[in-house]
Amino acid sequence: MDYVSALVPPVVMAVFFTGLIVTIVKTQGGANKAKEDAAVDAAITRAEAGQTPKPGSA
Repeated sequence: MDYVSALVPPVVMAVFFTGLIVTIVKTQGGANKAKEDAAVDAAITRAEAGQTPKPGSA
């Protein structure tokens, strides 16, 4: 029975990891993709607007 107790943790981790990957793949895109993209674009624009160029670095 030692082999069973040795195999259970890796099998459980593999099942959870597979579930995580499936969840990530399923949630990519979809109805909220445009909203998420717009939020990222707005954050990038705000970050770039806050930066001022250093003198002499043109």
